[in-house]
Amino acid sequence: MSNTNEDKLLAQLQALIGRKSAPQQARDPVNQPSIRNWCDAIGEENPIYTDPDAAARSPYGEVVAPPAMLGVWTLAGNIPRLPDPDCPRSCAMKLLAEAGYRSTVGANTAEHYSRALKLGEQLSGTLSLVEVSDLKTTGLGSGYFLTALTEFTNQQGEAVGSWKFRTFHFKPRELTDEERAKQQARKEQLAKIPPHLRVRPRPAVMRETAFFWEGCQARELRIQQCGGCGRLSHPPVVRCPQCGSYDLRYQVASGKAKLYSFVEPVYPPMPFMRYPYIVGLVELAEGTRLLTNIVHCPPELVKIGMDLELVFDDTDPELILPMFRPAQPVRNTVTRRFEDVAVGEELPLWPIDVSTRLVVGGAIATRDFEDIHHEVAAAKRAGLKDLLMNVFTSNGLCSRYLSEWAGPDARVSGVDIRLGTPNVVGDTMTLSAAIADKQEVDGKGVITLSLRGSNSLGDHVTGSMTMELPMGANK
Repeated sequence: MSNTNEDKLLAQLQALIGRKSAPQQARDPVNQPSIRNWCDAIGEENPIYTDPDAAARSPYGEVVAPPAMLGVWTLAGNIPRLPDPDCPRSCAMKLLAEAGYRSTVGANTAEHYSRALKLGEQLSGTLSLVEVSDLKTTGLGSGYFLTALTEFTNQQGEAVGSWKFRTFHFKPRELTDEERAKQQARKEQLAKIPPHLRVRPRPAVMRETAFFWEGCQARELRIQQCGGCGRLSHPPVVRCPQCGSYDLRYQVASGKAKLYSFVEPVYPPMPFMRYPYIVGLVELAEGTRLLTNIVHCPPELVKIGMDLELVFDDTDPELILPMFRPAQPVRNTVTRRFEDVAVGEELPLWPIDVSTRLVVGGAIATRDFEDIHHEVAAAKRAGLKDLLMNVFTSNGLCSRYLSEWAGPDARVSGVDIRLGTPNVVGDTMTLSAAIADKQEVDGKGVITLSLRGSNSLGDHVTGSMTMELPMGANK
C-alpha cells in the first residue's frame, strides 16, 4: 500500500475515535449458575461467590460475582448477533481487513472494577474507540494498534466498571533472505546430529535400579528402603550401609520437597536439552536427596529453600523422568490485613498446567466461542501447536492467584496487563507477584502488585493488579 493510501487509512481510522456503539445489553442478569460455571472452570473456590451462608458472613452480606467476570456478562455467546453498524471498533476492523490487515492479536487489557456485582443486576456495555496508533512494525508484522474502551452500567445506569482492550491488526511479515538462510543453516546443522544425540541419554538399568525406572513408568517416585532397619537410600545401593541387610525394598515418595542447591548449566551445549534449564539437588520430605531438573520456573525465580512438588516429564515417547517445580500454594482462608503486608513481599509461585479441560472450560464459561479455543484444527491453521487460552481465562487465573493469597474478603479492584506469548495446551504457566505499593485511598487499604505469568515460550502476561484489603485487626 502506498504512503498516500496509508495516510488515507489512518485518517479514516482516527475519524472513528470518540464514537460510541449502541449499548450492548447482557442476555441474562448476573446469576448464580453462570458464576458457578465460571468458578468451576477457573478453579475458584472462594465461597462468597457460591455459598449464601458464607457470603452472608462476608463484607458484602450476599453472594457476589467474581470481579474478573465483568466483561463476560455482555458477550454474545455462541449465537449470531446482528452487527452494530455504528460500532467504531467493528468499522475500524472492516477498514483494516479491506486494506490487508487481517491478522489480530491481543496486546493489553486494563480493567477497573468499581464494586462487586450482585445477583440480579442487569449489565450493559457501551464501547468507544479511544486510540489508534500510527503504522507500526513489530516482530509479527506491520499494522495498527486499536484501543477500545467498554464502560459497564447496571439497569439503573450506575457505572460498575470498565474494560480497555488494545489489539494489534497486522499483515504477517515475511522472512528476510538472511533469516531464511539462518533457518536453513540451522536445519542442516541439526541434520548432522546423530539421532541418539537428539534425545536424552537412556538410563543404564540394572537389577538394583530397575524398581526406580519401573516406578517412573508408573509415575511413582520410588526410593529404596531397607527391609531391616528402614533406612532410605538414593542412589540405590546393593546392601544397606547402616545394618548390612540385603533385604532392599522401596517406598513411594510423597512428592514434597525443598530445593537444597542448584546450578544453571550453560556449557557445553547439549542438543537434547532446552535452554535455559536448572539442575537442582532437592531434599525430599522423606529425608533423602535427589539430583533432578527444576522445571516450570524462570531461572531468576529459583531460590534455595523453595517448596517444590513432583511432576513427571514425558521427555520423549520412551522416557519418563521425575522432575520438580514450585509447589502450588495452599488457599488462604483467613483474609490478609492491610497493616500486615509490606512493599516488597513476594507471593508464592503458582504453576498452572494449561490443559485442554482448562482452555475449553474457560472459553465456554466466559462465552468465548472463537474456534482457536475449541478446535485443534483451527488452532493449527493459525500456526499454533494446540488450543489457545483466551484472555478472559488468563485474567480469571491471575485474579484467582491473588485472591487465594489474600483471602476470601479481599477484592481485586483493577487489572492492567500486557499480553505476550500464547498459553497453548501442553504448556505450563507459572504466576509470580510482589507487592509494589500500598496506600490508604478513600478509607480503603489498596495494594498494587506487580504480576508475571511465564511459560516455556516466555512471558504470557506482565503488568500490575490492585487489591483492596481489610483495614484494622481481625475480629
